[in-house]
Amino acid sequence: MHKIADISVEADILACNKKIGEDNLNRLHAKGITSVDFMGAIGSGKTLLITKLAVLMKEKGFRPAVIAGDLVGQDDYNRFTAAGIPALNLNTGKECHLDAHMVDHALDDLDLDSIDFLFIENVGNLVCPADFPLGTDRRVVVISVTEGDDMVRKQPMIFSSSDITVLNKMDIAPYMDSDISLLEKDYATVTGGKKLIKTCAKTNEGLEELLEALVIKN
Repeated sequence: MHKIADISVEADILACNKKIGEDNLNRLHAKGITSVDFMGAIGSGKTLLITKLAVLMKEKGFRPAVIAGDLVGQDDYNRFTAAGIPALNLNTGKECHLDAHMVDHALDDLDLDSIDFLFIENVGNLVCPADFPLGTDRRVVVISVTEGDDMVRKQPMIFSSSDITVLNKMDIAPYMDSDISLLEKDYATVTGGKKLIKTCAKTNEGLEELLEALVIKN
């Protein structure tokens, strides 16, 4: 009895999140804003990738902004603003992921008329964010070569529910005991051939390819 009730509550929560996410997307589109949910483990390089992409966007005439999601603190927010990127800090407290309701409120605090691209940096986690779409044009998951070549097999949900996967820190791949070709094979099996982009945020490798994948709508 309790198990049935728990399943029903979970289904209601996910359905509610999906509806709010759709409203978020419509709200952003009404303002001409493209958006992307950046997910990934702690230390995968999400913050630096977003920073480098946003700076590159500004050079190309875009007007990016970032919602920096984290449990507590504002370290990532500080990094974005130090790079001259408009940002909003969003702490979840004990929650291991952002949800569409949190983003809905965050949008109230952003000047949507002054931006045309929104990055949402999710909490560092490869499990929970997969079930909670925020209402964005793209969902991206960032992993790094330091996390092992079995990462896709261990966490298939987040890869199958994302549009693009970024394999970051390619500059140190030769020094890691990871078989990149095995990871690519697993990724193709799990996702059916979705896009995998290799990057190095420090050297800017792959940033132009990633930017093109984010700003061009299918």
